[in-house]
Amino acid sequence: MDIPRTNLDALQSFAVFADTLNFSESARLLHISQPALHAKVRKLSEQLDARLYLRVGSALELTSAGEQVARHARELLTLNRRFAKGLETGRDRPVVTLAAGEGAYLYLLGKALSQFSGPGASPHLELLTRNRDESIQAVRAGQAQLGIAPLGTLPADLRAVRLTVVGQALVVPRTHALAARKSVRLRDLKDMQLIVPPAGKPHRELLGRLLQAESIPWQPSLEANGWELMLRFAQLGFGATVVNACCRIPKGLVAIPLNGYPPLEYHVFHAADRPPNPHVQRLMDALLAHGDHWQAALQSARKTA
Repeated sequence: MDIPRTNLDALQSFAVFADTLNFSESARLLHISQPALHAKVRKLSEQLDARLYLRVGSALELTSAGEQVARHARELLTLNRRFAKGLETGRDRPVVTLAAGEGAYLYLLGKALSQFSGPGASPHLELLTRNRDESIQAVRAGQAQLGIAPLGTLPADLRAVRLTVVGQALVVPRTHALAARKSVRLRDLKDMQLIVPPAGKPHRELLGRLLQAESIPWQPSLEANGWELMLRFAQLGFGATVVNACCRIPKGLVAIPLNGYPPLEYHVFHAADRPPNPHVQRLMDALLAHGDHWQAALQSARKTA
């Protein structure tokens, strides 16, 4: 999309509006009046000869053109902020922004990220903690240059490379009747009290569908968001739980490979219309080079801390 001569202030204001989709809240964040923000967005739309948003019921939504302009505006806003910070500190380091989930940072990415941002590395690494859908949106919106998530079906507007495949494990106390098993099946979860994520979370929904498909009754004993909390509550005796097989298992618990739960295929991805710059490509290369490290983590999944 060709961007004609536009007002930089209007673009940056639109970046804020695109994040809130609320004129009142955006005007407050920008410290301007709501009519003034309306005028900026209207003028920008006229300059670009494109409708940037539309009303759907009581809500506002960006159009396809609006999403492109918002991404461009966010990138300009980020560049301006980094430039100002570079002037202030006397250093102008390039920044690479990565969006991924907490579990990926904790168990899959640590070594690669530490080497990328270690001594002598010029780019500054900025990490956003986002779930799968949020990571995809962050890359699409230009808030992150790279994302990492189990994609499943690859969206057409992303380019992705597989990082690793992660299975699932049932985690139970060492004293549990299943603790000595080399593997378990879904039917072994019958009537279990399970620690699960809140309703609506992908892991909870998939596990529920798999158990329902085999008519396996179960009960949620506790809802907790994130592998670390789920494992901690399992350690405290609130029930068993199902987590990624690469998680570190707390003392007193055992992880048993769970058959019948599809493994998660993690990808590193970027927007299809924005090829990685050299710094972003360097991070991708660092992540892909540590496949052996991730496989070692998977092989030790059943070990206890």
